[in-house]
Amino acid sequence: MGGEPREGVFRTPEERLQGLPDFPFDSRYIEVDGVRLAYLDEGEGAPVVFFHGEPTWSFLWRKVIPPVRDAGFRCIAPDFVGFGRSDKPTDVGFYTYDRHIELMAELLGRLELSGATAVVHDWGGPIGLRLAVEHPEWFDRLVIMETGPFTGHQKMSDAWLAFRDFVRNAEEVPVGMLIRGGCKHDPGDEVIAAYEAPYMDAAAKAGARAFPLILPTEPDAPGAAEGKRVADALREDERPTLLLWAEDDPVLPFSVGERIATQLNFPAPRPIADASHFLQEDAGPEIGGIIADWLRSS
Repeated sequence: MGGEPREGVFRTPEERLQGLPDFPFDSRYIEVDGVRLAYLDEGEGAPVVFFHGEPTWSFLWRKVIPPVRDAGFRCIAPDFVGFGRSDKPTDVGFYTYDRHIELMAELLGRLELSGATAVVHDWGGPIGLRLAVEHPEWFDRLVIMETGPFTGHQKMSDAWLAFRDFVRNAEEVPVGMLIRGGCKHDPGDEVIAAYEAPYMDAAAKAGARAFPLILPTEPDAPGAAEGKRVADALREDERPTLLLWAEDDPVLPFSVGERIATQLNFPAPRPIADASHFLQEDAGPEIGGIIADWLRSS
């Protein structure tokens, strides 16, 4: 899609995002209100939509997608505004929970989804689960990893609060360092560089800076009421749901996954051994295989 981004919006030069390790995927684009959104669209069959979180992008799913695609599913992985190959407004105030929902709803609406599965991780949870609640005509199944709806009532770990304060006060959000710290096994410098590649400077990382700051930690915080509405709806939801949770996530420990499953009447989480918060890096092909098998059997 041609055209220059509007003023105050950073667009990553295409050459920065070529030749990334294990990422042979080309993005497709739509434009919404002068902002270009990128997404992967691989394979054919019933759709599976992969929602990334903070501070990742669709590159996160590169090891998970092939087993699902090869099992006969259409794999769609958007980059949220401010991340990956999508445009990056440089004003932190641009990024709100509602705006992320509006932009993703516009993208998915144009794809005319039906019978889809939402696969959510980290901040992809509040976004993807709300979309699944508000658009049940799109989604028939849910796969949840290291996330849940944020209602303002949830207790955040000391590690998460320290992470939020660190991001708030950092001169530049150290995307690669945060991802490396959330992996059980060091993914290597080439992979870390790929996560950093979309951002030329600190201003382009406004979206990554905003996510921790807009997560509601009190019941009266912006987004908390919407999160509670999603949680209440999920408690009564009868769609098939799979929970996958890393055994070694210090920020959202396995016990958090067990608590979310109990609170929302989900099946108990399936542990992913030898993996931390970015379990797609630590166990991507395994997770892809689990999801593919579950989709075929459900």
